[in-house]
Amino acid sequence: MSTVANILAGKHDELWCLTPDNTVHEAVTIMNEKNVGALMVMDEQKLVGIISERDFTRKVILQERSPKETLVKDIMTREVRYVHPDQSVETCLALITEHRVRHLPVLEKQKMVGMISIGDVVKHVISDQKVKIDHLEQVLSWGESY
Repeated sequence: MSTVANILAGKHDELWCLTPDNTVHEAVTIMNEKNVGALMVMDEQKLVGIISERDFTRKVILQERSPKETLVKDIMTREVRYVHPDQSVETCLALITEHRVRHLPVLEKQKMVGMISIGDVVKHVISDQKVKIDHLEQVLSWGESY
């Protein structure tokens, strides 16, 4: 069974975070520079929220707020769905679907160890399925050669 740890193994080790007191402009700048759709919001090593492009568009742009004056803590999602490294990929898919989220922070013993996105999960599932299909094709070709 594939786990979150398997997905993390194929990713870089960098974690991009900010604090609740950063501005939304700073958050969007970091997302743009790192080419990511969400950032973890940390307060003294503790995950307190997540800010995403969706938060920005719905809570800043649509409400005509100033990104340079609005703080992350004012628009971040506080109820963060997260996973642990030993949880299954199927669990991730269920959380993503049920809660309509695109990013899942990964915590191990309350310590942040990574973040996975819906794209990471889908990529992993496709890769895993390809390996299984290739294996089945190989088994079938062995049977034909006898």
